[in-house]
Amino acid sequence: MADLVPVTLARLLIREMADMQLVELREKDGDRRFPIAIGLPEAFAIERRCKGQAVERPQTHDLLASTIQALGGTLARVEINDLRDGTFFARLVVVHDGTEVMIDSRPSDAIALAVAEDTPLFVAEHVLGEASIDASCPDLAAQSSDEDEGDDGPESTSSGSDDDSDDDSDDDADDDSDDDD
Repeated sequence: MADLVPVTLARLLIREMADMQLVELREKDGDRRFPIAIGLPEAFAIERRCKGQAVERPQTHDLLASTIQALGGTLARVEINDLRDGTFFARLVVVHDGTEVMIDSRPSDAIALAVAEDTPLFVAEHVLGEASIDASCPDLAAQSSDEDEGDDGPESTSSGSDDDSDDDSDDDADDDSDDDD
């Protein structure tokens, strides 16, 4: 695990009118951060888990957590372990009978499971080095500068429109979403 860097879920950006959502991971003991594009269902699953919202029936991530536990395993950590051609790769590290079992996973599913199970997240150093952005990056880093004031967990931003709107214009965003019905 020497080349793995601990990270936290820093931000979840949900844009219901967009094809992709963003989850941002931040280095625990540093300033590096990077976004991963995920699908809307995975974004909602992560958001529900971050907010502690229960669902009536088990979702896919709940099923996987129950299966790991029923088979005598423990989810030890989640690793974002590679980045190839703009695509992130992840794995679940499950301990079963004292042996680590590596299970390939999409990062969005792995992050949702890690949030649900309060499991540590790690990123391979080479991935963090290649994908990280800093405060000078005009896109996601600029959008997430407000959260740097505190570290009370991930910020979740949901919007029905593709433009960036602040709290004073939420009524405008609601009006825009009515036009799309």
